[in-house]
Amino acid sequence: MIRYTANRILGALGVLLVVSVVTFAIFQLLPRVTKVDMAFYYTGRNTSAAQATAVAERFGFDKPVWTQYWTWLSGIFTGRELGDGVSTVHCAAPCLGWSFRQNRSVTEMLVQAFPVTASIVLGAAVLWLVGGVAAGVLAAARRGSFFDRGSTVISLLGVSVPEFFSGMLVIYALTAGPGWLRWYSGGITYVPLTDNPLRWAGNLLPVWICLAFLIAAVYTRWTRAAMLETMSEDFITTARAKGLSRGKVVGRHGLRAVLPSVVTLAGLDLGALLGGVIIVESLFSFPGLGRLAYDGITTKDLPVIMGTTLFAAVLIVVANVVVDACYAILDPRVRHVS
Repeated sequence: MIRYTANRILGALGVLLVVSVVTFAIFQLLPRVTKVDMAFYYTGRNTSAAQATAVAERFGFDKPVWTQYWTWLSGIFTGRELGDGVSTVHCAAPCLGWSFRQNRSVTEMLVQAFPVTASIVLGAAVLWLVGGVAAGVLAAARRGSFFDRGSTVISLLGVSVPEFFSGMLVIYALTAGPGWLRWYSGGITYVPLTDNPLRWAGNLLPVWICLAFLIAAVYTRWTRAAMLETMSEDFITTARAKGLSRGKVVGRHGLRAVLPSVVTLAGLDLGALLGGVIIVESLFSFPGLGRLAYDGITTKDLPVIMGTTLFAAVLIVVANVVVDACYAILDPRVRHVS
């Protein structure tokens, strides 16, 4: 198990190195962009031409690309001295850049935004995993029943409805809905868990429902199909022949065989969503990673864009490593094959 985990971590480090190269290359090798233009992207359009030239020389935009990449990569681990042509600031490690538009470290902005996105995604994950997997198992166990048909219809509806539409429906229900929704009469704002746990959960509940409705539909359909395939296997027939109850056959044998694949799918979804739930956070005006990336794109704040892109990639890679470890725990055969 230790060797298996170590191999996965080494592979993840290699992937992150490739991702850092691609991330740097995408934004640094833009077509028809001079070193002065790149300085404007870093410091903002309020910078004068003379200041932009000074910034370009200070950042080394006139140096070879591999030299720029090494300076950027090493700065993540050791910190960097950055300037906007007028003043110089020290970006402490891990330095993912400095936003001169907001005069803040990109790392500080990511650290502040991550708990918001994590609260949204982890809470929604509980809903879509419990609801989606349970509905899929019940639909497979009662194939052809009213519940099976109803869950299929709801799943198709959930897959077909985009996030922005379901989000607007939730917002409309909260603002023009029945009186028992007065909890949200003052609007929905993010409240840190440490400040008020009840208000944190209450304000996030509509966001969780909006996000979980779409993804739970996918898990319901996928779990149902996987369970139907598993329930036709020989080991299920053997379990039934031994006289085991229907609940034990479905839960102990059928669901256990499906769980590794569910964990794989859940890990990938969690990693991708932790990188930034742009639509949901924009709809509800929550200051998470997705909103941070969106604001960086609209304001052409290149350090913020590069920082959020790399941070999102790190989250996805880490999620894959965790999934591999969980997969090996659930299915010991994976450790021997790997």
